Amino acid sequence: MATYGTYEQIGIKEDVSDVISNISPTKTPFQSAIGNEKVNSTLFEWQEDSLRAVAANKKVEGADASSITATPTVMRNNRTQIMSEAVTVSGTADVVSTYGRAKETAYQMAKSATQVKRDLEHAFVGTAQEKVVGDASTAREMSGYQYQIDSSLVNYTGGTSTVPTEAMVLTLLQECYEQGAEPSVISVTPSNSLVVAAFAAASGRYRTLQTGGNDKAIVNVVNLYVSPFGEQKVVLNRFQKAKNTLVFDPEMWVKCTLRSWTREPLAKTGDANKQQIIGEFSLKHKNFKASGALIEAVNSGF
Repeated sequence: MATYGTYEQIGIKEDVSDVISNISPTKTPFQSAIGNEKVNSTLFEWQEDSLRAVAANKKVEGADASSITATPTVMRNNRTQIMSEAVTVSGTADVVSTYGRAKETAYQMAKSATQVKRDLEHAFVGTAQEKVVGDASTAREMSGYQYQIDSSLVNYTGGTSTVPTEAMVLTLLQECYEQGAEPSVISVTPSNSLVVAAFAAASGRYRTLQTGGNDKAIVNVVNLYVSPFGEQKVVLNRFQKAKNTLVFDPEMWVKCTLRSWTREPLAKTGDANKQQIIGEFSLKHKNFKASGALIEAVNSGF
């Protein structure tokens, strides 16, 4: 008598997990570190100032006062940038039973909300974009991090294949300090994080290996760099422009919001549900000498 098995069986219920796994990165370290501010125009401005260099200041008794040549403040500005993403889901797709989500439109909009947030991080630190005024056929663009740094604090590794060294990072920190800045964050790309991790293996440095119970761990990471110019937290950012290393004080940077992220239904033109997420943002560096950048080469376009 032949055995009846699943190969002959009809109507086996499919086994599909009711969980949808997504490993795409969602953390946006730069946005999470800086402040927030509301703006009320597509063009917004702010002022920065600095003190004169120190001088030998001595006067004889009874001397007349002498006036200095006062210097004006510097006016900075940036443009807001509109970002949006729309999804269109058929009426049928929204009512059929599905695994992992109750309603297709809600699921797709949740994905879009995360995606546009990553796009904003990319605009801040990933593109080295310069502001564009825009017109009826050209989208406005904000100036990103790299174009809000004083040229004296943009250093170069010396070539497109030259990786940053500890000496280069220290030089940049020193230059920032001499300008009056005190960066507390060193932000690195995944590839440059390996370079920074190697700082710990430099000659003459010691590393403590901790064990707990039967577990043993070797730690090969630098997440706090103590330099002559203070302590800097080392942050890894997947969305940062390739090969760029940024040193900054989060308190000197602000995400500027003209329109917060909003979910808007679009006009219905058929048997489908159309919705978009839209927002308008920009970036402000309160003083262009408060942060620095280490990039690969002069002609690399940041």
